[in-house]
Amino acid sequence: MTLMHFDPFRDLERLTEQAFGYGRGPRALPMEALRRGDGFLIALDVPGVDPSDVDVSVERNVVTVRAHREPLHSHGDELIVDERPTGDFSRQLFLGENLDAGELTAEFSNGVLLLRIPVAEASKPRKVEIADRGGDSRTIKTGSAEPADAAETGSAQPADAAQMA
Repeated sequence: MTLMHFDPFRDLERLTEQAFGYGRGPRALPMEALRRGDGFLIALDVPGVDPSDVDVSVERNVVTVRAHREPLHSHGDELIVDERPTGDFSRQLFLGENLDAGELTAEFSNGVLLLRIPVAEASKPRKVEIADRGGDSRTIKTGSAEPADAAETGSAQPADAAQMA
C-alpha cells in the first residue's frame, strides 16, 4: 500500500512559505487565554514536543515561551509526506501591571503547556472604611457605589472591618 496525498492548496501554501521565507523564523504557538477567579490561565499547544524542550522565562512583565520539535525522519529515510511543523516555536506575552508575574506557575500535560498567572494583591478588590464626621463609619467595597450592610444598619464598626484590623 502506498500513501499518496495530493492537496494543491497545501502545496501552494508550502511553495509560498518557501518563496517568501515564512518558515525560517520561529512560529507562534497557538494559545487560549481566559480569566478564572483571581487569576489568568493561558494554554499553549505544543503537541509532540518533549517537556525538556520547552522553556518559559519571565523578565519584568514579559513572559516568553520557547519550544523546539525535531522531525521524526532521519537521514536515509524516504520521506513521502511532511506536513508537521518542526523547528523552533515561540510566543511572548506582555502582562499588565495588575498581574503578579513573580507567582507565575507552569505545568505540562498531554502536549499542552498551562500557565497560571495570579492577579496582584494590590489589584484585587478590597473594602475601604470611610469615617463620617458625625462619628459613624461605614465600609464601601472599592469600585461600588453601594454601601455595605453595616452602613445600612447604622452600626459603628462593620464585622469585616474588625477582622481586617
